[in-house]
Amino acid sequence: MSSQTPGLLDKERIIAGPGFNRWLVPPAALAIHLCIGMAYGFSVFWLPLSKALGIKEAIKCGPEVGFLGQLFTTSCDWQISTLGWMYTLFFVLLGSSAATWGGWLERAGPRKAGVVSALCWCGGMLFSALGVYLHQFWMMIVGSGIIGGIGLGLGYISPVSTLIKWFPDRRGMATGMAIMGFGGGAMIGSPLAADLMKYFATPTDVGVMQTFVVMACIYFVFMMAGAFGYRVPETGWKPAGWTPPPAQVNNDMITQRHVHVSKVWGIPQFWLIWMVLCMNVSAGIGVIGMASPMLQEVFGGTLIGIPAKFGELDKTQLAAIATVAAGFTALLSLFNIGGRFFWASLSDLLGRKVTYVVFFVLGGVMYFSVPGSAGAGSIVLFVSAFCVILSMYGGGFATVPAYLADLFGTQMVGAIHGRLLTAWATAGVLGPVVVNYMREYQLGLGIPREQVYNQTMYILVGMLVVGLICNLLVRPLDNKWFMTDAELAEEKRLAHEKAAASEMVRGSAAGADSVSSLTVTLAWAAVGIPLAWGVYRTLQSVAKFFA
Repeated sequence: MSSQTPGLLDKERIIAGPGFNRWLVPPAALAIHLCIGMAYGFSVFWLPLSKALGIKEAIKCGPEVGFLGQLFTTSCDWQISTLGWMYTLFFVLLGSSAATWGGWLERAGPRKAGVVSALCWCGGMLFSALGVYLHQFWMMIVGSGIIGGIGLGLGYISPVSTLIKWFPDRRGMATGMAIMGFGGGAMIGSPLAADLMKYFATPTDVGVMQTFVVMACIYFVFMMAGAFGYRVPETGWKPAGWTPPPAQVNNDMITQRHVHVSKVWGIPQFWLIWMVLCMNVSAGIGVIGMASPMLQEVFGGTLIGIPAKFGELDKTQLAAIATVAAGFTALLSLFNIGGRFFWASLSDLLGRKVTYVVFFVLGGVMYFSVPGSAGAGSIVLFVSAFCVILSMYGGGFATVPAYLADLFGTQMVGAIHGRLLTAWATAGVLGPVVVNYMREYQLGLGIPREQVYNQTMYILVGMLVVGLICNLLVRPLDNKWFMTDAELAEEKRLAHEKAAASEMVRGSAAGADSVSSLTVTLAWAAVGIPLAWGVYRTLQSVAKFFA
C-alpha cells in the first residue's frame, strides 16, 4: 500500500483532527478491556466442563489417563485441575505476548493492535467451542489458552501509550480507567456466561459450547468498535491551557525525554519496578484464588451463626457457608476494580513512588493483622483487611504504566509496559504456588484448618517488604539511557507520527461540539451500561455475604 493512501488500520488513518474530544478514547479502551477481562472469570466454565460428557455426574478417567491423555480423550471428563491450566496459560501468554509484540504495537498503532487482539481473543473462543463440541481439550488449550492469550496481551497494552499521550496531565487516572475495565471484565462476563449456560443447557448438553460462540460474537462487536474508536494525538499535542511542570517540582521523577524499548532489559530501574510489580501481584494473586476457602476454613459455622468449626459442619451447612463465601469473593472483586481507578488517580497527586510506598506499608500491616483478626473471630476486621489488600492489588496494575511513563518517557511506554508484564506472568505462578503449597504443608503438620493461613500471611508480608525496598531504590535515569534527538526523530518516523492530522480524519470535527458531546455520551453509555449491570449482579452476590 502506498504511503499516499494508508490502509484502514494504519496509524496515519487514526491521527485525530482538530476539535477531537479526548474523552472518546477511554471508552474505546474500556470496550476492549471489559471483553478480555473475562480471562479472570473463566473459572465459571470449569464445573460444567468437568461434566461435559456425564452431564449430571462426571465420567471419571481411569488412572491410566494422565494429563497428556486428557488432552485427547473423548471417553471421560476432564478434571478441574486440568482445566485450570488454561487460566495459567492466559497470564503467561499475556505477559510474554505483550513483551514480544509491544514494540510492533508502538509503530503499528492501537487500532491495528486492537483488531488483532479481537481476532485472537474471539477466534480463540470459537476454536475452544469446537474443542468442547469434539471433546478435545488440546483445542481449548490452543484456542483460548494460546491464541486467546496472545489476544489478551495485545489488547491489554493497546491503549496504554495512547491514553498517556492524550492525558499527560492525568496519566494515572487515564490508565486507571482502562485497566479498571480489565478487572471488571469478569464482573460482566461471569454472570453472563452463567445465564447463557443455563439457557442453552439440555438433558444431553451443559451449554458451554453455545455460550462460547455467543460470547465470542458479542465480544467481537465490542472489541472492533473499541479498536476503531482509537485515535492518537498529533505530535506535540497538549491539553488546552496545560503546560508540563518543570522536572525539579517532581523531584526529577518525571522525565521529558524518552527511552528506547530495546534498552530496558539493561536498565536497573526497570528491574526494580519489575520486582515492585511482581511482589505486589504475587501477594494479591495468591489470596484471590484462596479467598473463598480461606474465609470458610477460618470462620466455619460462625458465618451462618453456628458455633462449629469447618470440619464439624454437615453438607447443608457447608453449602450455606459456601454461598456466604461467594459473596465475599464478589465483594473483593468490587474493591479490586474500584482500587484500580482510585489509587491510579490518587497517584497523580501523591506521585507514583509514594503511592507504591503506601501499597507496601499499608498492605504489609493488613496481611500482618489477618492472623490476629482471625484468632479473635472478628469477621469485620478480617474482611476489611482483604478489601483494602485487593484495592491495592488492582491499584498496582493501574498505577504502573504511569510510573513507567514518568521514568522512561512516553514515546515507547506501551512497549516497555509490555516487557514489564513478564512480572505478572511470573507472579501468576509464584503467588498461588506459595499460598497453596504452604496450606498443604501446614495441613500435613496437623495444624487446625483455621490456623493454616497464618504462616502464609507472614510470608506475604515478607514479599511486600522486598517490594518496598525495591521501590525505595528507584531513582531517575542516567542521561545515557535516553534517546538522542536523532534517534527520537527516527523512532517517530517509524511510528508514522505526523505533526498535523491526516486529511482522511474528520478535520471538520472542529466546532462540532454538540455532536462530540452526544458521541462521547453514547460511547460512555455503551461501556457504562454493561459495567453497571455487572456491578448490580455482583452486589446481589455481596448481599448474601451481609445477610
